[in-house]
Amino acid sequence: MSNASYILIVLVLYKILLLGIGFWAQRRVKTTDDFFLGGRGLGPFVAAVSYSASSSSAWKLLGFSGLVMVVGMSAVWLILGSILGMLLSWYWLAPKMFSKSRENMDLTIIDFLSTGSHGKGKKFIVFTASIIILVSFTLYVAAQFQGAGNMFSATFNLPLTQSIVIGAFIIFLYTVLGGFWAVSVTDALQGVIMAFATLALPIAAVVALGGPIAFIDTLLSVATQQQLSLTGGNIMLLGAGVIIGNLSVSVSSFGQPHMLVRFMALRDENAIKTGRRIAIVWYLIVDIGVMIVGLSGLAMQTQVDNPENLFFVLTNELFHPVVAGLIIAAVLSAIMSTADSQLLVSASVVSHDLGLAKYVKLSALVVSRLSIFIVVILSVLVTLYSPEAIFSRAVFAWVALGASFGPLVIVRLCNRQVSATATLLSMTVGFVLAVTFYMLPNTPGDFLERVVPFVLALTIAFYGSEPEMGKGMHIFRA
Repeated sequence: MSNASYILIVLVLYKILLLGIGFWAQRRVKTTDDFFLGGRGLGPFVAAVSYSASSSSAWKLLGFSGLVMVVGMSAVWLILGSILGMLLSWYWLAPKMFSKSRENMDLTIIDFLSTGSHGKGKKFIVFTASIIILVSFTLYVAAQFQGAGNMFSATFNLPLTQSIVIGAFIIFLYTVLGGFWAVSVTDALQGVIMAFATLALPIAAVVALGGPIAFIDTLLSVATQQQLSLTGGNIMLLGAGVIIGNLSVSVSSFGQPHMLVRFMALRDENAIKTGRRIAIVWYLIVDIGVMIVGLSGLAMQTQVDNPENLFFVLTNELFHPVVAGLIIAAVLSAIMSTADSQLLVSASVVSHDLGLAKYVKLSALVVSRLSIFIVVILSVLVTLYSPEAIFSRAVFAWVALGASFGPLVIVRLCNRQVSATATLLSMTVGFVLAVTFYMLPNTPGDFLERVVPFVLALTIAFYGSEPEMGKGMHIFRA
């Protein structure tokens, strides 16, 4: 058999397994609470690995590895920002979000942000937050479909349109069947495969270069001074912009609805303590592994038409087709694990937050599943008719969501009630500035896009808030 045939067999078996999980999970879904939060019974392993996998998507395996090959060592700050965001989330945010959402019985992140608001103020908050989520996730999911298209195109020489439609259909099917349980269990499985891939591929690449010493020597001999610089050749304020801009992606993790729901769905506080240890191990394996893959591509002077295809090129060069099939399945896992989580949150926005089910006289579960279908169609259309680099589109959506919701989440978890006006203004300023700076020429580390919207939105949220009755800020108390 040809290499492509081996890889195809592995992928088909993998997709059958995912659909099987979807049908299994369907039997556990009887209410909207089951569909969106799994009945609040998520265990530590599934929570930690599914959280980690849904945070990493195609931007990390494909986009980031390609970025490292192009820019070199300065990309390390983005990895450190990713790890810092995970630590802050699991040690500070998770216990607070768990208890706060249980206390108010919040089903979605919009429930959490709008608690305490009433009347027209609450309606405006819900509507604005819903639009931000739907727009951002449509673009974010489009980035995942772009990754799927690249994968099928690079591996099987399939047309881009056909590749995107196949990947989108599989994701849609198991998400719409099993809801949160299907998404969480498949994300955990996909997270394990991603960890395997990002452990195996960098080891194989370093061995192919002659071992760690030869890898470093080769890298030093072929890379430019700019690629070896931790600030990308920038000095003084521009160098600081690179460092701060890339590290600042950490705080954006506080505003990602598809990740925050994992904390809301945890079954107990012990699951948080165990889950954070699992998440740390996963992040270290995947983030360091992807960094080494990118540097290996630079050291090997790998010829690729698109840097975001580096992961596929090295995989096909270094492994037997069966193993290559597993690693390429890991890329598909990265795509699916983020897209399915975002589709589920989009469904909760349409069905629960906007309350569309009341107007169309259909059950909430039916409306949820229909809304998933609509977002899939929109994302496919964006991918086909407005293609863009995976890394660029995914990071923009990440930053926009982080600036829109992260500041409000932080202030609310400091036991402060944000007024409806300040909530609305903070979300709007964060989102609009993220979009505006994204459209302007890049700054070192994209400092303006990643830092300024978040800081201004946080300032508005804080000064538009007051301590909750009988509670102080208690920033560091879990």
